[in-house]
Amino acid sequence: MLKELIPDDNQRILVLMPHPDDMEILCAGTLIRLRALGYEIHVATMTAGDKGSAILSREEIATIRREEARQGAGVIGAASYQYLEFADLEITFEPTTRRRIAEVLRAIDPLMVFTTPPTDYMFDHEITSQLVRDACFNAGCRNYATEDNSPPTSRIPYLYYSDAVEGHDIFGTPSRVSCIVDISAQMEQKVAALACHQSQRAWLQKQHGMDNYIESMRSWCARRGAEIGTTYGEAFCQHLGHPHPQDNLLTQLLPH
Repeated sequence: MLKELIPDDNQRILVLMPHPDDMEILCAGTLIRLRALGYEIHVATMTAGDKGSAILSREEIATIRREEARQGAGVIGAASYQYLEFADLEITFEPTTRRRIAEVLRAIDPLMVFTTPPTDYMFDHEITSQLVRDACFNAGCRNYATEDNSPPTSRIPYLYYSDAVEGHDIFGTPSRVSCIVDISAQMEQKVAALACHQSQRAWLQKQHGMDNYIESMRSWCARRGAEIGTTYGEAFCQHLGHPHPQDNLLTQLLPH
């Protein structure tokens, strides 16, 4: 049954997030479930989190956070992790950046892509979302030139946006949701992945007012889980614009 759901047996998934720890907070439980089904998970972050400290220099915190990101990806069983060498608060939607993200899509040629939502609490999240959406289309265009001359992707991938932080946009409107994945059995592994990001506890307390980032994540997932009658859940919104796939593969693969 599983093979019937996978076009051409492509089992590659790309998770492209703005910062280290975004994957662990927003979708690690779902990725753990997909990995258990045999999917190949590739994680990338736009930045190394170089602004994520009130004490350390940019270079010092970036070095620490790159290693934390590699460890977190390892905990969920990811096949790869890469940092795309952009800087926090400096992600822009311009030709060079657009081509770089298309290169990542072409190198992996994923069946499914996860990223941050189009509307979220900060521009790094919103612009990354725009860049990923843009690359899902552009990477398949043969005449769209990129630096590494990779061949175009074989198809337009399934594209899923994660929940916005705290589940609502900047005006307090609840996030649009296409599906909520039950991650109750995966929560402790998700916690272990997020716990790799020890450098962020003091920063999140200062900048975001989050006293305990792991417990904040649990509480957030518990609210989504309650919506489907489970202990914990992760919510996603599927991109349905032309010419993306219209069937919801995620709910077919991970029914709750």
